[in-house]
Amino acid sequence: MEIKNKAPRINLFSLRTVQMRTFHLTWLAFFLCFFGWFGIAPLMPLVRDDLGLTKGEIGNTIIASVAITVLVRLLIGPLCDKIGPRKTYTALLVIGSLPVMLIGLADSYETFLLARLAIGSIGASFVITQYHTSTMFAPNVVGTANATTAGWGNLGGGVTQMVMPLILAMVLGFGVSETMGWRLAMVFPGVIMLVVAALYWFFTTDAPDGNYADMRKSGALSPEDDHAGATKGMLAAAKDYRVWALFLVYGACFGVELTINNIAAIYFFDRFELSLQTAGLIAGLFGLMNIFARTLGGVFSDKFAAKGGLSGRVKFLFLALFIEGVALVAFSMMDALVIAVSMMVVFSLFVQMSEGATFGIVPFVNRKALGSVAGIVGAGGNAGAVAAGFLFKSEALTYQQGLMYLGIAVIVCSFAALAVRFSEKTVAEEKERFEKAMKERDALPSGAQAVPAE
Repeated sequence: MEIKNKAPRINLFSLRTVQMRTFHLTWLAFFLCFFGWFGIAPLMPLVRDDLGLTKGEIGNTIIASVAITVLVRLLIGPLCDKIGPRKTYTALLVIGSLPVMLIGLADSYETFLLARLAIGSIGASFVITQYHTSTMFAPNVVGTANATTAGWGNLGGGVTQMVMPLILAMVLGFGVSETMGWRLAMVFPGVIMLVVAALYWFFTTDAPDGNYADMRKSGALSPEDDHAGATKGMLAAAKDYRVWALFLVYGACFGVELTINNIAAIYFFDRFELSLQTAGLIAGLFGLMNIFARTLGGVFSDKFAAKGGLSGRVKFLFLALFIEGVALVAFSMMDALVIAVSMMVVFSLFVQMSEGATFGIVPFVNRKALGSVAGIVGAGGNAGAVAAGFLFKSEALTYQQGLMYLGIAVIVCSFAALAVRFSEKTVAEEKERFEKAMKERDALPSGAQAVPAE
């Protein structure tokens, strides 16, 4: 749908406008969802011993943690079109906090599997984050806005690798056993999710001019631009081959990130015989690259668009994804710890740049079905993680072999990016929007970022 008064500039240190309040609350909400989603991953060595899990059962829980998100992401995009991202995000944070806090009640493989399956629903928060920033920011900066909010949100997957072992240590300091400690530690992320749900409800709106319900009543959201029913938008998105090409591409970058978040700590713990805390710190480096790496993907996407239009965005996506695959293959071959960590950092850089570049393209595929496009492409990330999960479930494959095969698959999938093409009419329209946004940005006083919307 067409939204007015989008911000043509990002001013990180301002909370004066609803655009920037939304910017900061979307990444914070996604950060905490990621933190809760993968909070159990660095504690898996303890969970494995406590519940007596086999490698195959651990693989099943990894698949479960990302499988349900495929379905929820497909549903959440159209829901954003229908009731707005503000209500959708608030509800997801509240509902999602429950299994995060209650996973400690698991006392068997089956109950633990169900808990991880339920927690996986909060991974759909990504779609809302990308949807909401796409409604708030103009074409000249939307790639950067989407990449930065998603990247800083993904950072939760790295921070949780480092922080959850520390929270566990704090809990153990009160004299509880390790068996009880990992259970109590998971209450922490769930409680914080509830706090952010309240902030999201009170300090954001669906669009710069207000909430969808009010805009529909006032006529600010015209019927021809409104896909509240979502069916038309979902059908249009599902029929577009470019959406499915991006679905595959996102599976090869975000799906890989989810997989590494799940296995990194236990991989370094077992392969290099490290302590739980050290393995968690090293695994956390992978996610910490999100501080800037995904943003770089969005920035370069916007830069390539300035020179080459929409085709420039596509070419950069292909390049980043291809290099990601090569780096992953190289990482799988490393036997020395220092070299393995260094290669993991390089690999992580291009994983997250590829993610940022993917959602530098998504807002332009179908403006009137943004929620559906974002939902399908976002679901691709989790579908990729589910597929990759089978590589690390098999008893016949080592983790090293699984990583190598995954890298080869990424290289193959990178060519799908080149299938994303745009009509001459769309290219011309988006070029005009881009140039208009640039002029609006240049006309703004220093420090301003958009028409104030309170």
